[in-house]
Amino acid sequence: MNQSDQLYSLKYIDITCNEENDLMAISSKWMNCLRTAFLVSAFSLVFAGCQSQATAPSEDKTVQDNKSTEAALGTVTSKLKLADALTPMGTSNGVYYEIFVRSFYDTNGDGIGDLNGVTAKLDYLQELGVKHLWLMPINPSPSYHGYDVTDYYGINPDYGTMDDFKRLLEEAHKRDIKIVMDFVVNHTSSEHPWFKESMKGKDNPKRDWYMWAEDLKLDPATRGAWGQQAWHEKDGKHYLGVFWEGMPDLHMDNAEVRAEIKKAAQFWLNLGVDGFRLDAAKHVYEDFYNTSQNPDVVQNNQKWWQEFRQAVQEVNPEAYLVGEVWDSPAVIGPFFKDGLHSAFNFDMAKRMISMVQDEKDSDIGSMMSRIYTFYSKQSDGKFVDAPFLTNHDQNRVMSELQGNVNHAKMAASVLLTLPGNPFIYYGEEIGMLGLKPDERLREPMKWTADEKSAGMTTWEPASSNKTVTPIEQQMKDPSSLWNHYKKLIAYRNSDKVLQQGGIQSYKTNISEVAGYYRATKEDARLVLHNLSGKEQQIQLSADTAAVLETLVFSSVDGAALKDGACTLPPYSTIVLAP
Repeated sequence: MNQSDQLYSLKYIDITCNEENDLMAISSKWMNCLRTAFLVSAFSLVFAGCQSQATAPSEDKTVQDNKSTEAALGTVTSKLKLADALTPMGTSNGVYYEIFVRSFYDTNGDGIGDLNGVTAKLDYLQELGVKHLWLMPINPSPSYHGYDVTDYYGINPDYGTMDDFKRLLEEAHKRDIKIVMDFVVNHTSSEHPWFKESMKGKDNPKRDWYMWAEDLKLDPATRGAWGQQAWHEKDGKHYLGVFWEGMPDLHMDNAEVRAEIKKAAQFWLNLGVDGFRLDAAKHVYEDFYNTSQNPDVVQNNQKWWQEFRQAVQEVNPEAYLVGEVWDSPAVIGPFFKDGLHSAFNFDMAKRMISMVQDEKDSDIGSMMSRIYTFYSKQSDGKFVDAPFLTNHDQNRVMSELQGNVNHAKMAASVLLTLPGNPFIYYGEEIGMLGLKPDERLREPMKWTADEKSAGMTTWEPASSNKTVTPIEQQMKDPSSLWNHYKKLIAYRNSDKVLQQGGIQSYKTNISEVAGYYRATKEDARLVLHNLSGKEQQIQLSADTAAVLETLVFSSVDGAALKDGACTLPPYSTIVLAP
C-alpha cells in the first residue's frame, strides 16, 4: 500500500470511525429531543400532502393538494393508518451498482479493468436487474484509486479513451442503464496543473485557487479536526491539505474555482453522464480544526451544493446528485434543501448488518420513518434515500458477516425492500470478501474460477477471494447468493410500492422477525423478514389481516398465508399485498 492511499484512507477510516461514534450519539440525542415533534409532523404531513410523483431530480411540486389527500381516504393506506409511510419524498429510480473500473473487467490484456470492460458486461448488469451504474473515479490520477484528480476533463489512460467512454454511455443508454460518475471537488492532486501554478508564488493567478496559511494569515501549526497535520510546507509556505499532502484543498471561496468546478460538471453532463456521486460532500467548506457541524460550515456547504445543483440542472434537469455525508441526520438534512437529492445512509448500513448478524429485529421502520419526516421538511418533500450495505471504503459485507451466506441473503433482502435508491458494491452479489487495507476491498471481480482467464484483472492479487464461488457458477445455481440478488431486484423492479412507497414500523412481537409496511397513498405492502434459522409463525394484527390478504412474494419455497397466519421458512422474506 503506497503512502498516498494509506494516508488517503485516514479520510474514511480515522475520520469516519470518529464520525460514526458521533453519529450514533448525536442521532440518539437528536431523536429523543425531537421525537414528539416528528410524530406531530408525520401526522400533519398526511393531511398536507401525499407521496411525491416527481422524479428524484425533478423540481416539480411534490406535496399534493387537499383533494388528492381526500381521494386517498378509504384506500388500503388509510385503512391501515399508515400516516408515517406517507411522508412526501422524491421518486426513486432503481437499483445502483458501484464499479471500481480497475478491478471489473479487462479487455486488452494489460491486467487492468477498463471502460470497454464495463461496456462488455452491460448485458450481465442488465440481467442482474440494475438500472444505474456508479463509476468510481475515471479521471487521470497518479494514484490507483483515482481520488486525487489531475484533469477534470480527461479519462484515465489506464481505463481507455474518451471515445471508449462515449461508447459506454451510448451502449448503456440503449439498455436503459444510466451512469453516474464519481466527482471529487474538495481537493485535487498535488500534481494537478492548477496546484503547480499556485505553488509559483503569491502573484500567480492560480495562487488563490488553494489555501495558503501565510496569505490567509492563518497559523500553519494548527492541527486538523482529528489531530492530523493539516498544513504542508512548500518553499517556506504552507498549503491546506486536510486529508493528505498529496491532496491540496481547493479554495471554494474563490469564485473562479467554483466556476471551473461547475464548468467541468457541465462538460460531463453534455457528454451524456446522468449524474454525480459527490465525494466528501460535507468537507468542501470546512472549519478544518472543528467539525462539519459548525453552523457556518453547514450553511456554506448548503449554499455551494445549491449553486452546483443549479449549474447541473441548466444542462440536465433530471441529473441525479448523491453525496457522501457521513454524519448524523441533523447534519445531513440541510444538504437536501435544493442541494443533494440523496445522501448515503451510513447509519442504516450499520444497523442492517447488525440486525442480520444478531438475527434480531431492530425496528428500522420506526427509526427511518422519523428521520424521513425531518428530511422531507428539509427538502420540501424531494429527498430520496440511498441505502447500501458497504462500499469501497469499508470492509466488505460478507467479511463483516464472517462468510455466512444466509446472513448475506437476509442483508440483501432488507436492503432491496427499503425505500430509496439501493446501492450494491460490485462483487457483493456473489459474496466477495475483503478486510482493510483498502486494496483488499477492491480486488478483481471474480468472473470465473481461473484467475488467468480472459477478462480477469490482475493489477491486484485476488488474495481475499480464493474460496469465493465465481459468477459463472453462481448464475447456474438457483440457490446461490447471485440468484437471490437477482430475484429480489426483479421483484423490486416490478412493484411500484416497493420502489416509491414510504416506510412505517410493523411489530410482530417475535424478536427474530423484522417487519415494516411500505406504502403509497393508493396501495400498501407488508414486508416480513425471518432473520433466524428456524421456521416462524406470525399471526397478523386484525386490521392487517383484513386488508393484506395475498402473499405476493417469497424469497424461498415453503412460505404460506392463511386466515391471517403467516408461515416464514428459515432465513426468508415475504411480501403481503391486498
